[in-house]
Amino acid sequence: MVSPFCWGCLTRLRPTPRTILPSPNTVSRGPTFHTSAVLQAQARPASGRGGGAVARFRQPSNASMRKKKKPVEKARPPPVGERKAIRKRIVLSNPNALEVEGLQELSEETMVDSRLRGTALALPVPMLDQLRAVQAFKPKQGWSIFRRPSTVLRRETLEMGRLFDSISGDGEGKGAVVKKIIDGPRKSGKSVLLLQAMAMAFMKKWVVFTIPEAQELVSATSSYAPLSEEKPHLYVQNEATAALLSRTATANKVVLSELRVSLDHPTLSAVKPGMTLEDLAKLGVQDPASAWAVFNALWTELTATAAAPGLESHFTPRPPILVTVDGLGHWMTESKYRDAQFNLIHSHDLVFVWHFLSLLKPGKSSPTLPNGGALLYATSTTMNPPYVYSFDVALKRVAALTAGVKSSSPSFPQAEAYSKTDPRVFAALTSPKSEHAQEGMLQHQVLGGVTHEEARGFMEYFARSGLLQETISDEWVSEKWTLAGGGVIGELERIGRRLRVAA
Repeated sequence: MVSPFCWGCLTRLRPTPRTILPSPNTVSRGPTFHTSAVLQAQARPASGRGGGAVARFRQPSNASMRKKKKPVEKARPPPVGERKAIRKRIVLSNPNALEVEGLQELSEETMVDSRLRGTALALPVPMLDQLRAVQAFKPKQGWSIFRRPSTVLRRETLEMGRLFDSISGDGEGKGAVVKKIIDGPRKSGKSVLLLQAMAMAFMKKWVVFTIPEAQELVSATSSYAPLSEEKPHLYVQNEATAALLSRTATANKVVLSELRVSLDHPTLSAVKPGMTLEDLAKLGVQDPASAWAVFNALWTELTATAAAPGLESHFTPRPPILVTVDGLGHWMTESKYRDAQFNLIHSHDLVFVWHFLSLLKPGKSSPTLPNGGALLYATSTTMNPPYVYSFDVALKRVAALTAGVKSSSPSFPQAEAYSKTDPRVFAALTSPKSEHAQEGMLQHQVLGGVTHEEARGFMEYFARSGLLQETISDEWVSEKWTLAGGGVIGELERIGRRLRVAA
């Protein structure tokens, strides 16, 4: 239907004034009783493309006055592994230090000479590569402040040297097995004593197995897997085992290259009779999946006393074995690994860890080390030492047995009532007397401070190296010995450093 109004009529209508229909922007947003002239106020120009920018407080209006922020150049992060390499870097020589005249070297003769007690002996240069291979040096031991890496011949070092000499000799102590847990306060020289033991073992042509950091085996930093379907509660660490085989093959190359396979190993098809034990160890390094089986084969070969039938021509007498572990306390609690149910795995369920802990117990049919040797396990007293109450009580029990206290005595250490203890720790460190005369009981050795004579020789070595410009007298040595907590050798080293020179 057509509208009665035409377009011309609509255009002749009277327009409505703008004041009657105010714009939405001028409508009052406040309450109705407000008396301000809101409609008369000018609207603030909107920010945007058309309305312009809103002036801010204390902001320069001129674009040339505004300061432009310079782009921050972010440094490129270091490559993977570089920080760890710098943190664990070992520097064994300082060309700025003076060369000590008349410095003797550690040898088979000097390590048992009581006249050299308190004297610093230099480590032989050809042996440094072997000690590096087994990671005997620690980054914070102060090797970088001297011209040559040297060590002090203290009373415990002389006792260990005579012990190694008797095991390798033809006397009464030939083929003996020594088991010790080395304990003591922080910076008392436990790791250095293990280093001295390694150096003596290399000089005696022993085979050396080392665990430089026991914490790395339980901190969930390496791969792990169940040992087998028959034993799913036990776990194997192939990468850590391959690293151990690599250290052993590199450091003991001279000894292992002269020994040959003389037993049958049906589970390892790559092992052939007559091949050297060095090549046997390298099989586990090349194929980490078979590292644990290769390690068991290598350990069986080194602890053998006779060859298998038909392989007598490949057999030669095996040398003694030295096993060192630094940081034993980390193995006495639950590890950081988890099982399929996400429960924490006990450290003793790791076959790598349990193999070395089982060596502390006496052997059944034969000694733990039939060809002789030593087991030296040191506790950890670093900045974050693990405190395990069961391990503390177990160490006190070992110390009491070493002192001759019987387990049935009322003075034998016992756990406190209602205390939470771990029976597996007690079982691991309970080592009764062996039926074999060659195998000794587990001993507890507390490493304390050095004597005044040993402290004087240590300070004189600092003065001869140019690091200490003091007159070494008995009064001065007594003062520093007291300040060092009764001769703690790590504190004496701190006192002896007059300056630090980065190599």
